[in-house]
Amino acid sequence: MDRNEEVCRVTLPLTKAMATSFRMGERVLLTGPIYTLRDAGHQRLVTLLERGEEPPFPLEGAVIFYVGPTPPLPGYAMGSAGPTTSYRMDPYAPALISRGLRGMIGKGRRGPEVIDAMRRYGCVYFAATGGAGALLSHAIESSEVICWEDLGTEALRLIHVRDFPVTVAIDTEGRNLYDEGPALWREMQNIVTDDIIDRK
Repeated sequence: MDRNEEVCRVTLPLTKAMATSFRMGERVLLTGPIYTLRDAGHQRLVTLLERGEEPPFPLEGAVIFYVGPTPPLPGYAMGSAGPTTSYRMDPYAPALISRGLRGMIGKGRRGPEVIDAMRRYGCVYFAATGGAGALLSHAIESSEVICWEDLGTEALRLIHVRDFPVTVAIDTEGRNLYDEGPALWREMQNIVTDDIIDRK
C-alpha cells in the first residue's frame, strides 16, 4: 500500500491488515485481480459452500465487484462496467466474508448483517461511481470467464485492473459514508454560509 494525502494505491489481493487500515471516505486506486459476480452467481457460490464444496476461486483476500458488464468495444477488455446496487447481494455476503472475502465493490447501502460480518472478520466495502461504467472500463486490463458461463453477463469473471478508482464507503469499524457523509456535507455548507455572512 502507498498512501499520500490524496489517494491510497493498493496492490491486490487484500490482507486482513490492509482491509482494516482503510478509513471511511478514503479514496483508493486498486491494482490487481478482482472477481466479478452478481445475484445469480452469488446464490450458486453460497450453495456450493453450503454443500461443503470448494469455491471456484480463493476467497481469502479476494475482492468481488458487483457488475454485469456490457460487451467490450474493440481494443478494450470489457465494456461499460458500472457497479450494481449492492443490497441485492446482502443475503449472501456474510457467508463469503466469514470465509475470507476482504473487499466488495458496488453502490448503495448495506444491511446490518453485512456490516456486522465486516466488523467481525475484517472486510471493507468500496463504492464505485454509478453512471461512470464506460470510464471505469478504462481501468480494466483483462477479463476472463472462469465459471458459470451460462449466466452471460453475470458469469464469474476474473479481471485485472490498474488504478481502478473507488471510495471506502464502509470500513471495518462500521463507519458508513452513506450515514456520515450527508451530515459532513451539511456541516461544510454551514461553514461556507457562515463565512459568506461574516464577510458581509
